[in-house]
Amino acid sequence: MEYAQLKPGRRFAPLQSLLYYSQRIVTYPSLRRLVVHALSGAVRLSQGACRELSAATPAEEAALIDLHRSGYAPLGNLLDGPQCDEICAWLDNKLLTDRDHERPGFTLAQRAADVRVADYHLRDVIACPHILALANSPPLLGLAARYMGCKPTISALGLRWSFPVPGADSALQAFHRDSEDWRYLKVLVYLTDVDDGAGPHVYLHGSHLTQAPMRLRFYSDSEISGAHSAEMLLTAIGTRGFCFAVDTAGIHKGTAPVLQPRLMLQIQYSLLPSYAYRYAPERYQGPLLLDSYVNRLIVRPGASRG
Repeated sequence: MEYAQLKPGRRFAPLQSLLYYSQRIVTYPSLRRLVVHALSGAVRLSQGACRELSAATPAEEAALIDLHRSGYAPLGNLLDGPQCDEICAWLDNKLLTDRDHERPGFTLAQRAADVRVADYHLRDVIACPHILALANSPPLLGLAARYMGCKPTISALGLRWSFPVPGADSALQAFHRDSEDWRYLKVLVYLTDVDDGAGPHVYLHGSHLTQAPMRLRFYSDSEISGAHSAEMLLTAIGTRGFCFAVDTAGIHKGTAPVLQPRLMLQIQYSLLPSYAYRYAPERYQGPLLLDSYVNRLIVRPGASRG
């Protein structure tokens, strides 16, 4: 996803800047909950009844409780081994973009030794087998709808490699908070096996319920460990296909891999569009009938259903 220009300069987007920073400056959790309640009600009025808000299974209800209480909810292996193999095989000749340095696109086999974090283009993510089907699956849309209180919006979708590289870690691999919308969650799916040596995601239990600073910043490992017990740090370890949901308004990081690279899918569901991004929906020519409202930021009109 390409970031919008939120500060004065070339391609400055003043309205997006206003909308983005309007939710950034409201840091009191109780006030944010009031705004979320009002906005979710407005979405329900505009979009009508949301079938994803219907009764949940016991497992889905438990995941929602975990998400509200902890900010982190394991969802199990929602993709199997053969599906992960198909995804990796399809991506084998697709170009990656280095997140830390400007350089021409490259395939996985062409990766330079100093590339730490690299993303696939949205058009390739959308065309990749199983990705859109999972993002639009009833369990994930249902969890997102119940967390938002209305029909959700897919506001980011990405596939990212993280590689073991000696030296200082990428800024993306330090503890931090996100600020994407008034309310949102991310569903992360490991497409390679992830243990302690492959860069697991780490989340600070309950930190999504605490007041965030107006100016977001990074936190050192020593700062987090000095202020919180080890039991408060939840480490997501699992085999390929393992899926978990996180409210990344809380403190978290994707640990830098030290032994094996990690391929991860990120699906972001939010109440509104994330005004931090410049959206350029891509054409989808697959067999899925997609909800046009849920997918409007990533799929062009005409490639989905109403």
